[in-house]
Amino acid sequence: MHDQIKMIEQIDELVLANHILANENVVDSFGHISLRNPKNPNQFFLSCSRSPELVSADDIMEFDLEGNSVDGSTLRPYGERFIHGSIMEARPDVQSVVHNHSLSVIPFTVTETKLQPIIHTGAAIGKNIPVWDIYDKFGDTDLLVRNIDQGRDLARTMGNSNVVLMRGHGCAVTGRTIKEATLTAVYLQIAASVQLQSMPLGKIRYLTDGETEKCTEMFYSDLSMDRVWETLARRVTNN
Repeated sequence: MHDQIKMIEQIDELVLANHILANENVVDSFGHISLRNPKNPNQFFLSCSRSPELVSADDIMEFDLEGNSVDGSTLRPYGERFIHGSIMEARPDVQSVVHNHSLSVIPFTVTETKLQPIIHTGAAIGKNIPVWDIYDKFGDTDLLVRNIDQGRDLARTMGNSNVVLMRGHGCAVTGRTIKEATLTAVYLQIAASVQLQSMPLGKIRYLTDGETEKCTEMFYSDLSMDRVWETLARRVTNN
């Protein structure tokens, strides 16, 4: 009974994460967030193909790491579910993945300008953020990650980074929890926006390696995570 209650709580948290990402404009009608099944690490939960702000517990499906539905659901899945399974397959430490098309992030996917940590709350994006270009291996596509081979190629480019940018498309963001993945995605967008605002003003002093490490540790602490999560969740419930 305890395990069942715990699972319901985590599914509810996944639904809330969808709503938070939508409310913070990290996702719009597109984008999604997943949760690795804590009882079976070879499977993960993800909504059916639906706008994140509308997702409910009834929309949650379960997949294996190759993107195959394993719960007998007749709902229509997201076409890019392979992003989530492939990253979780390559990264046992990852429990949650966010995929989004943040307009603040995309300029860094199509230019030679590197996205770098510029504010302390955005340090968790990391110092060396890779950019994946689907064209390099798969040629002309619609830029969507539509199969496991494309997903695994994305995961290889991501490596051990918290974030991977996707040329002309968006990004994928990881976390050891739903809260980590969600809040890193929120502050990734903020950090990208601040960098875009700063670049016309002159040379930027980015965070050092040591600052990036210490600020990430601070950001991922329970105190910071819970404080921000409470605020963003309240915005959703008050709407």
